[in-house]
Amino acid sequence: MASLRCRRDPCGVICLILTYFSVFYADYVVIQYVLIPAYSDSMWCTFHGAVFNLILLLLLACHSKAVFSDPGMVPLPDTAIDFSDLRSQSSRMNERGCEGWTVCSRCETYRPPRAHHCRVCQRCIRRMDHHCPWINNCVGELNQKYFIQFLFYTGMASLYSLVLVVWAWVWRIRNERESDGEKDGEEMPSKHLIVAHYIILLVESVLFGVFVMVIFYDQLVSIITDETPIEQMRNRLMVKDRSSLSSPSSSTSSTSSTSHHPPHTRKPKLALLREVFGRGSVFFWLLPLHSSPPSVGGISYSALPDYNV
Repeated sequence: MASLRCRRDPCGVICLILTYFSVFYADYVVIQYVLIPAYSDSMWCTFHGAVFNLILLLLLACHSKAVFSDPGMVPLPDTAIDFSDLRSQSSRMNERGCEGWTVCSRCETYRPPRAHHCRVCQRCIRRMDHHCPWINNCVGELNQKYFIQFLFYTGMASLYSLVLVVWAWVWRIRNERESDGEKDGEEMPSKHLIVAHYIILLVESVLFGVFVMVIFYDQLVSIITDETPIEQMRNRLMVKDRSSLSSPSSSTSSTSSTSHHPPHTRKPKLALLREVFGRGSVFFWLLPLHSSPPSVGGISYSALPDYNV
């Protein structure tokens, strides 16, 4: 199956292992070297430990949903499709209300509007955003919600661990000054180990936090503007080609060529967000709950068009 081939991608497997290792390492350092030494005699140890592990639990739940959920693969036909007469087939599809459907030469099937072929998954993905090695899967119409939730909780965990480590480091420096350097020789090895863990976790939190927040912002912009990165790149190339043409004849030909791909109608921003996160309460947008598959332009993407085989 294509999904299994996707998950056998070596880069994706390495990124999965690195993701889980980073999460469990951050939890180990926060509990063992931050909370227990600094808040062992306070209720704040239990509070911060519970909140931080709840964030990590939601992070892992959203990540697993993004990894194992169907991103929106276009189903393959049971029998071979006759592509010998594409013009008549396309005209019949337009008559049946399937405008914008195209043919994928690699999958050898019809695909709905805004679907693109992923060379890693080796399948066409509905409203494909990109193939992400960190989830070893495509980000598409059906799992983009889980991917954005994973980015959100990763950013929260990075910020939370960053604040806890800085606060614990300040607390440790104050404690050392108050103790007047007693038993320095006995604590020196453990002190170096703790500082090393602090530095590693700080670097990890900053790198992952900045990285996921940039992608998180890019995902929200693509939803609000109703353009995937592939569509943005295609539109930019079209604008460059249009601007590079100077003669009137070439400009008329360019407008005629672009008329075959009319832009989809813009929708309100809230409606676009609800298409990704679901039509329930905004509170449920933060939870990795299943939402009904969206339908765009009145066309349900759960089935192939009614073509003749």
